[in-house]
Amino acid sequence: MKRLRIRHHTGFTYGGDVTASYNEARMLPVSSDGQLVLYSNLEILPISSHHSYVDYWGSRVSSFEILTPHHELALTATSLVEVRDRTHTDHEALSWDDLAGVVETATEFIEQAKQTPRTKPPAEVQRIAESARADAADPCEAAMRIAKAIFDSVEYVQGATAVTTTAAEAWEHRKGVCQDIAHLAIGALRHIGIPARYVSGYLHPKSDAAIGETVVGESHAWVEWFCGEWRGYDPTNDIAIGDRHVLVGRGRDYNDVPPLRGVYAGPFGSNLFVSVEITRES
Repeated sequence: MKRLRIRHHTGFTYGGDVTASYNEARMLPVSSDGQLVLYSNLEILPISSHHSYVDYWGSRVSSFEILTPHHELALTATSLVEVRDRTHTDHEALSWDDLAGVVETATEFIEQAKQTPRTKPPAEVQRIAESARADAADPCEAAMRIAKAIFDSVEYVQGATAVTTTAAEAWEHRKGVCQDIAHLAIGALRHIGIPARYVSGYLHPKSDAAIGETVVGESHAWVEWFCGEWRGYDPTNDIAIGDRHVLVGRGRDYNDVPPLRGVYAGPFGSNLFVSVEITRES
């Protein structure tokens, strides 16, 4: 078990004063299996009143508006979270027929079994998924084969794609970031009937970080699939979800869990800035 302190600083700078902005932030982690939130706080500048709630997907949301002229919007989310390795039991694996029956019994599975415009896989990815199903003994094994195949096929390159890039577009160039790799894996899993969901959060980049050491961290994305139980996997790094991953939210794809989303009134352009620092405290 590790205790991680996360400082996520983000926002927008504008070319001049904008008259108003309306925003939603999903930057604070939730307590769930494998992690316990000990402290969390969101600071918003300019100071604004805000409304906090948990959305349909279980993410913590801060909704706020700024109705005075401002040339910068800055948010700082600070969290202290205990995280531990997750364990899975192989005997939970369902057969393909049993999985198909279970998927029809609950909304949480049905919603995560349908493709979105972001996750719809191209024909070649569909064939990879179909081959994994044919070669695997059960859905759990097929899902792992898919995650590893996507890892082997797509190169992680920062800046190679945009926040609006779809899985098919990322596959065309075989390059992308964690968001794209997660979308590709989810699309492949759903193609063969395995419910899969998009997970947003943070990743501590050093497995051997010293206690007290602060490093540059990442906003990160990975996947969870259902094959008898929900299992998390990080296809960008080809690793299981463990005590370096901090979960913030889940959804059908990135559109359900963006860290910051909003609109503003004014004639100027905007630039996004982001920095994440993570300190291992125990």
